Order: sequence, then C-alpha cells, then structure tokens
Amino acid sequence: MNRDAAEIRAQYEQQGYLSALPILSPAELQQARDAFAELERKHGEDYTAYSLHNIHKDNDWVMALAKHPRLLEVVTAVLGSDVILLDSRFICKYPVRKPESNGVIQSSGDKIEVMPFVAWHQDMTYWGFDGGPVLSVWLALDDSLEDNGALQVIPGSHHSGLLPHHQSTRAGNMLSVNQEIPEELVHAEKALLCPLQAGQMSVHDGLLVHASDPNTSNRRRCGYVIRYVPTCAYPIQDPERPRSFPDTVLVSGFDQYNHFSSKL
Repeated sequence: MNRDAAEIRAQYEQQGYLSALPILSPAELQQARDAFAELERKHGEDYTAYSLHNIHKDNDWVMALAKHPRLLEVVTAVLGSDVILLDSRFICKYPVRKPESNGVIQSSGDKIEVMPFVAWHQDMTYWGFDGGPVLSVWLALDDSLEDNGALQVIPGSHHSGLLPHHQSTRAGNMLSVNQEIPEELVHAEKALLCPLQAGQMSVHDGLLVHASDPNTSNRRRCGYVIRYVPTCAYPIQDPERPRSFPDTVLVSGFDQYNHFSSKL
C-alpha cells in the first residue's frame, strides 16, 4: 500500500473516508467470488441481497476476508492495534434491469419492481455502543461504479456529529429501519462518488454521511461490509439504538476490557 500509518490516519480523520484501497489479489478475489456464488445457489438472490449477516464465524473464507492483513493494516492505522470485528454483512444490489429486458424494469403483473437504493445516513445511528469510533469497510467483490450504485460520501461530514434521521418516504430504501437524514441537512452538492474495482475497499467513519443510488446497470454490485471498533468501545442500552453483538471477534492485538467478550 506504500503509505505509513500516520498518513492513513491523518487523511481518514480529515475527510472521514478512504477509497480505492487495493486488498485482494486476483486469486483471492476469485476464491471469494466462487464461494459467494455457492451461497447464491444455496439461498437465492432474494436472501443474499441483504440477509447474509454475521456469517464470519461459520465460514472460514469470510473470516479470512475480515482478517486480511492488507485490510487490517488500514483498520489498525485508524483505530489502533487492538481491534474488534463488531458486525459484518454481505450487501448485493442486483440489477433490476436484467440483460434480457432491453432496459425495461422488470414487473410482476401490473406492479413495477422498486429499484433498491440506500438513503443518506450515518452508520452510528444504528449502533448501540459508546467509548470509541466505528470504522465501516466495503470490500468489493464486484466493480462498484456509478451505474451500479457505488458509494457516495459527503467529505468531512463526520465532523458535524450525529444528525437527525427520520422515516424515508421513498420506496426501495435498503436501510433496515427505512431512515434517512432530512434533505435540508445533507450538502448533496458536495457529494463525491467512491468507485471501486473488485478486490478494492473503501473505509469510512461511523459519522460520515453517505448513500448509494439504485443499480441501473445489468451488473451485480456486491460487497462485504465489516464494522470494526477499538477494544475500548462498549455496548450501551439505548432504546433509540437497540442492538446486540453476539458475533464479535478480536481481530488484532489484545482485549484488556472484554466489553464484548470477544475472542480470536
């Protein structure tokens, strides 16, 4: 990666994200894609779009992604040497416009299929813990470009603290609680696209405002989303952010706190 930890941390703290970081070799990428294809065959696309949650403990190849040395090099540069994997999930935006559809959105009867998107939000809205930051990884199994719904970020927005969120009125929001930041609080004119090639990753702060548009291409956009926290973080009982953390794993260093009872 040819960047020292201080440079990585300084850029991350200033803008709230890093993008297009090379992680997987071509062979590693192919192995991961082949393994994910098996999950698609087993469960079907409706399930693999969003329901492959915290499968890292049951699948060695997934754990290997979460502990990849090049990935952890960046994570530890930002969070320090003692790091816990808090939560992980595969997210896939499958094309609504299928290749055989000639650009026509697929429908069921008279009902037009909704095109999934992710509204402007901050990850910390959904995480019931305190005592440290959360760093989110998107590790791309597919190319993530503008036409298939790549990540968009508002650089520096993590410095604004936690913003209000309300229920989204747009159909298709992939966020599980269907929330979004009100438009008047989002400086959308400052948004930047974070395109990734398969095998690259982006990382962003839990307070960074970000979103992604629908996949209007004929290609899948799949990524492995991993949340990391320093071991000093701890769960809290917050009725506004109810959350349990049954699948935490210590991925780097030593956990002197055992707030999550994490183990290697």
